Amino acid sequence: MLYDPAIPANLNMSKEEYKNTTAPTLNHFYEKLLLLKDLMKTATGKEIAEQRHQFMLSYLEQFYGEWEGKR
Repeated sequence: MLYDPAIPANLNMSKEEYKNTTAPTLNHFYEKLLLLKDLMKTATGKEIAEQRHQFMLSYLEQFYGEWEGKR
C-alpha cells in the first residue's frame, strides 16, 4: 500500500519491527529516509543528502496535494 492516512508513521520501532512492518510506503519516508541526512559524516555526503532530502519533501508535498484534490 502506498498511503493510508489512518496508519501513522512509527518512529520508535526496533530493527526487527522495522524489517517486518507492513506499513504504507510513505511511512518509510518518515521512519527512515528523511532521517538519513542527519547521519552523513562527510561534507559531500551531507550535501548530496540535503539535495535528496529536499527532493523527497517536494515529492511528499505534491503527493499530499494530489491526495487532497488540490492539484
